[in-house]
Amino acid sequence: MVASIESHPQNALAKLRHWNLRRDDESDEGGRLYWDESGNRYFSVTRILAETSPPEQKQALERWLAKPGAEQDRNMAASRGSEAHSHLEYVAKTAARLARNTANRRRLWKQCSDGLERCPAAITKWALHKAVENAPTPNWSSHGYARGLRAWALERITQVHACEFSISHPSGFAGSCDGLFDVDKQLCLVDWKTTGASRHQSGAMKEARLLNYRHQLGGYSLGLRYLTGLEAPGAAIVVGRRTGAPEVTFLDAAELKEAEQAFLERVDRFHASLAAGS
Repeated sequence: MVASIESHPQNALAKLRHWNLRRDDESDEGGRLYWDESGNRYFSVTRILAETSPPEQKQALERWLAKPGAEQDRNMAASRGSEAHSHLEYVAKTAARLARNTANRRRLWKQCSDGLERCPAAITKWALHKAVENAPTPNWSSHGYARGLRAWALERITQVHACEFSISHPSGFAGSCDGLFDVDKQLCLVDWKTTGASRHQSGAMKEARLLNYRHQLGGYSLGLRYLTGLEAPGAAIVVGRRTGAPEVTFLDAAELKEAEQAFLERVDRFHASLAAGS
């Protein structure tokens, strides 16, 4: 079922640039909630993922947090990630505005079969580089992460459709997706991440973290389809590092469908757990 926001996917997507839910930080549910105008409640995608993670992953996190200085390290990592995200958000939004203004003046928009309008990729590339020239410099702790993510964006993004857009779904979840771009000229959901872990890290923790990221994109894909009717044929998890190129995991259409189904199963487990505890 597709929500009847707008008949045109381009207009529906534009409406997702603004958060349309009321945020409630003082709920009795033990965490943040969102509400729509009809009184329906939504839990955040990240909370659902956290509370349905495997027990061993939760235990590993608890052991790490028990170490001296771990809380400070986690806060620093969160701040670093937020700063890198903000930098990419500025670049993408500024580039979108520059490309839109240029394409409007030259009447270069093309209506495509997926319902989205596109300008020539060369204009988007020019706009991205122009945006980087004027972007505020990230602070020292996030500079390397932002630089790596930015370099990937400059190389691979050929169209900016939406950045930091909101989604919700009647299954009871809501969240904000980092971007809907054309990557190498193919529509793609993108999620920016940062990590301080070793590039060659192995083990269950790394695999579990990547699985959460995949399922997170599955949730965003479900929300995007429900609210706009748009079908993203792929997704990318782009993990920035302190130095060097980011680690990138691409999901094709079949893998994204699997991630959607897995996320819905986790939503069901989450609600079952809430009901059992009530």
